[in-house]
Amino acid sequence: MRMTARLCRLAVMVTLALPASLPAAAQTVQDQARFDLVLRGFTAGSLTFSANQQGEGYAVVGRLASSGIMAMIRRVAYDARSEGVIRGGRFIPTRYAETADTGKRRSESVMDYKGGVPQLRVYNPPRSPADWDVEPASQGGTVDPLTALYATLRDVAPGAECDRALKMFDGRRASQLTLGPPQALEGGAVTCSGEYRRVAGFPPEDLAEKTSFPFSLTYLPTETGQMRVVEVTMDSLYGKARLIRR
Repeated sequence: MRMTARLCRLAVMVTLALPASLPAAAQTVQDQARFDLVLRGFTAGSLTFSANQQGEGYAVVGRLASSGIMAMIRRVAYDARSEGVIRGGRFIPTRYAETADTGKRRSESVMDYKGGVPQLRVYNPPRSPADWDVEPASQGGTVDPLTALYATLRDVAPGAECDRALKMFDGRRASQLTLGPPQALEGGAVTCSGEYRRVAGFPPEDLAEKTSFPFSLTYLPTETGQMRVVEVTMDSLYGKARLIRR
């Protein structure tokens, strides 16, 4: 199931559980989305997330799971939760937790953040150090994969689409997500090109195989006037893949 795992990283890894909870002080902004992962014309998985934002605080939960034909081969699921704050348009996570079930192996990891620097609290099952490991202390200013997903796929005000760069760290791997400027299309649609890039913490054979994964986002206006990502088209090691919003 390497394909699903890699697309999970490319889509920036996630899961859906219960609605995230935050203190009931400020007005709550809620975001929920479900995408089908389509590869070569076949449904291979689903990506879902649910988020609450109150004032500066945000909490998001998400899930990526195999479905359709892929689920008949092996059931794979990644579940994650992230919490943090948004200041000046910048996402600053405070905690990230992830569980993964590849059908052959189950794992979990938990990171807390101190002064914007990730602190790896849990990584099970333990593994021996590798030459290409990334030291969490060197990853100050990064965001977790789920925060990156939320920042990229959430509804935004017109004019706030695209044009973003995020450095990511998942407890082992460092990567980068960049989005170019928005381009207007007919019917009020907006699109932009982006790139997911492996930076460090990956086995040498993975970096030799491919480091750059181009993708594009397509937004459409909602009834409330917000702009919403309705499709993500991306390159993968197995050809073109798409995330299609239901």
